[in-house]
Amino acid sequence: MASTSVSRVVPASPGRVWQVIGGFGSLPEWVPQIPESTPLEGGRVRRLIMGDGEVVVERLVGFSEGDRSYSYTIVEAPFPVVGYLATLRVHTVPGEPDSAEVQWSGRFYPQGASDDEMVALFTGVYRDGLDALHTMLAD
Repeated sequence: MASTSVSRVVPASPGRVWQVIGGFGSLPEWVPQIPESTPLEGGRVRRLIMGDGEVVVERLVGFSEGDRSYSYTIVEAPFPVVGYLATLRVHTVPGEPDSAEVQWSGRFYPQGASDDEMVALFTGVYRDGLDALHTMLAD
């Protein structure tokens, strides 16, 4: 099993950050590489259209408003991985009420690709998404 995790402190309160990213269908609002998210199965599944036209389908498997986190699996994707499980979580930053730490982590089994290749891919996705979130919240 391979895994990766990216964290970023962003310039907004944890509550404000959660308002932006806490909806399972909200990725297009803050991740430029994902222009479209269509809810399926009552919102428990999202069908994402990537910037290059690729389709990714993900299923929500855990959600906690109190912990400001959700976890999801990949149902269908062009990525050569199985057993993918990711979590997006918002943490408080002690002593900084107008800042929050956002952590995006995932674990998976590469198939037909090396661990290093897939770790680099998902690290890049998470990092680019959190960088875009930071930029959006800084405006």
